[in-house]
Amino acid sequence: MPTAPAGLDPTMEAIGRAVTQGRAGDIAAARQQLLNLWSAIGVTGDPLHRCSLAHYLADLYGDPAQSLAWNVRALDAADAVTEQRVQEHHADLHIAGFYPSLHLNLADDYRRLGSFEAATEHIDAAKERASHLPRNPYGDLLRGAVQDVADAIAGRDTTRRASAPGSPA
Repeated sequence: MPTAPAGLDPTMEAIGRAVTQGRAGDIAAARQQLLNLWSAIGVTGDPLHRCSLAHYLADLYGDPAQSLAWNVRALDAADAVTEQRVQEHHADLHIAGFYPSLHLNLADDYRRLGSFEAATEHIDAAKERASHLPRNPYGDLLRGAVQDVADAIAGRDTTRRASAPGSPA
């Protein structure tokens, strides 16, 4: 079996291909590819793989309960990822930068399920960690989404945000 060149991670490449496919509209196929990868990685596999895969897979579910299950897995895996492992994957990444998005997604799932206390805990965690977001369009997008979800929580609104990633409800 040929080995991958240094820096190339076939699992992350496969995750990226599935994400691209999902964003192009083939949600069912993307979801199945990620589920197949999850089975191959296993619950004790590389935490970076598990975190990335679960984070993106959650976006492919319109049902907030299904999304929540994957977002919980993503956060659990992130807690096991080391800074060294993240840097091996990409020198410009830091594990601290993952947490605002992970907590944002959990807050949004809990909000959509009407669990406003849990949603508030996670949106507060996202706000606390927002300083780790880059000062670029991606960071600005996440900071805006944190505010949107915070406003929806305050208004006890359980409707799906139009700007939310993933499949429609």
